[in-house]
Formats: sequence, structure tokens, C-alpha cells
Amino acid sequence: MFGMVRPCGHRLGKRFRDQWMAHLCGLCLALRGDHGQFARLVTNYDGLLISVLTEAQAPRPDDWRRTAGPCPLRGMRTASVARGEGARLAAAVSLVLASAKVRDHVADGDGLLARRPVAAAARRVAAGWGRAGARGGTAVGFDTGILVDAVDRQLGIEALAGPGTPLLTVTEPTETATAAAFAHTAVLAGRPGNAGPLAEAGRYFGRLAHLLDAVEDRAADAASGAWNPLAATGTPVAEARRLADDALRGIRLALRDAEFADGGLAHLLLVHELGRSVDRAFGTAPGCSAHAAHGPGPEAPPEKRGLLAGCGMFALLCCSCRMCCAEEYEGPWSRRKREGCCQNCDCDCPCDGCDGCDGCDGCCPCDGC
Repeated sequence: MFGMVRPCGHRLGKRFRDQWMAHLCGLCLALRGDHGQFARLVTNYDGLLISVLTEAQAPRPDDWRRTAGPCPLRGMRTASVARGEGARLAAAVSLVLASAKVRDHVADGDGLLARRPVAAAARRVAAGWGRAGARGGTAVGFDTGILVDAVDRQLGIEALAGPGTPLLTVTEPTETATAAAFAHTAVLAGRPGNAGPLAEAGRYFGRLAHLLDAVEDRAADAASGAWNPLAATGTPVAEARRLADDALRGIRLALRDAEFADGGLAHLLLVHELGRSVDRAFGTAPGCSAHAAHGPGPEAPPEKRGLLAGCGMFALLCCSCRMCCAEEYEGPWSRRKREGCCQNCDCDCPCDGCDGCDGCDGCCPCDGC
């Protein structure tokens, strides 16, 4: 389960933690229900934001939740999970982007993918996910061709980028893809007036996704000789931080212009938790004492696993329930330290005990809360 927005259960409080888990499980089950068990591998933390935004804008119908059966990731417990078109859109977007990620790894010959038989199998998986994502997008009225086009343009832009190329030229395709996905949540929720503000929020979110990935991977990319936007364009880390902070402000302002039926969780994730993600990536997080031992430090990040090795480790973590119940486990692909979904930690956060507040009304030192 990868992504930028990885909230700590202690900061979320019971109300928002339950909602967040409902969307995470809803995305996973939408992938399984529409596209089969294997598609659940593309479940990711950022994808569930699509489901969160859709639900935040729409009045809640009587069937807005359903009870899911026991699952290893929940310690074989049942759960109330999100359902509906938001989860299906999140599933379609996740599949298309995962398909593109696999194709990119194949093109780069990463790990086991340097071997022709493995690469051929990965291409078939990527093609299947791409087709499944397109079908899922069509079912909810979303043209996934926008995402595919953005991915294709990304490859060409990276091939031409060099010292002096504006970093925002490199991030543009990602911005365009996420803007389209965020804007479509307004269509699904029946709030067309929100499409503009949410497209703007999505554009900045895509910029952050690209920037933080580049910052977090710069040491590993330098060691392996892999392409990195910061190194390729000669962009200093300080400039990347300035752009990231500007994107955070843009998201906050865009969300103010949108109308929500219940925007509490969306605000918490896209304003507060996303800000913490930026601090974490740049090594400035005051953060969580449980994570202090894994702070930024000067050491290089652990070597990532290849696609298939990561899939095998993912399956093992699922079967052993470690992703859900363990205090700490090693990420299946990134090998970074992760905290189990159901764990709390000692967080030094100003919102302790604000469970139940709507949009952190007055309880957090955030402009405009």
C-alpha cells in the first residue's frame, strides 16, 4: 500500500479513522469486485482520496456503507466499508496508473524485469490492468484516456529534459492526470460547480506527488544511476521545497472554494496530513515519536524490491495480517518502515482529542480552519 498520505491513527481519532479505513477497504473491494482478486495489488493510500472526495460532496444515502466479511488485512474482522461510484472511480484510476508504473519498470529493466520472460509476463499484467481500468472508468463516465495520454507524454518530456528545464514542465503530465480525476468526483457527486476548484486541487496534488517522489528517491536514484527530475533539471532541493509549499497553499485555497456536505476527512487528509507528508519527505517533520528512529538521517534508503519480489512480499504480509496488526513492518516494494493500519502511536500533534470536529474547526493552528 503506497502513497503520500499515510495518516497516523492517533491523529485521526475514532471518527475519521473509521471513515478512512472504510474508504481503504472500499477501494480494495471495488478492485476485487470489478476486476478480480489480483487487481487488489494496486490498492493505495492516495487512490482512496478519490473515494473520500466523492463522498464528502454528496448527501449520504441510506446505503452509503455496507458490511464486508472477514479479511486478513483486518485481522479477520468484518467492517463497514465505502461503496458506490467514488470507490469504483478510485479503482479505475489506480489500475490505469499501476499499469503505467509497471510498463515504466519494464522499460527501465528494473530488477527481475530485465529478464525477457519476466518482462513479457509483466507487460501482460500491465495490459490487463490498463484494459480493466478503462472499463471501470467508462462505467462511471470517466475517460481514462486522459491518464494514458499523460503517462505517454511524461516519457517524452523526461527524455528531453535537461539542466535548465523548468521542474514544472516535468510535473505537468502528472498534474493534468490528477486534476481530471479530482474534477470527476464533482460529476459523480452531482456538484458540477466543484469541478473547477477540485481540478485545481488535483493539479497541485499531482505536482506534490511528483516532487515528493523525486525528493525521497534522489539518493537511491543517484546510487543506481536512475533518472531523477531534480538531478536531470539541476533543481536544488530548496526550490523543490518552495514548490511543494506553494502546492500545499494552492490545495488549501482550492478546497475553500468547493462545497462539501461533510468535508472533515477530506480537509484532514489534504490539508493536515499532506502537509506532514511534505515535512517527512524533506526531513523537517516534528512528527511522531514512534517514527523517530526512522527519521531522515544522512543514510541512503534501503534498496527497493523488484515488482515480482514485492508482490510476493505483499502476499506474505497480507496472509500474516502484519499490514493491519503489526506495530511495524517493512514495505513490500520500498522496504521502508511502515506502521500497521490499526496501530496508534505517540504523536506530538495539536489535534489530540479533536475526534468529531468537522474540518478541525478551531482545534488546529491552520489558516482558515
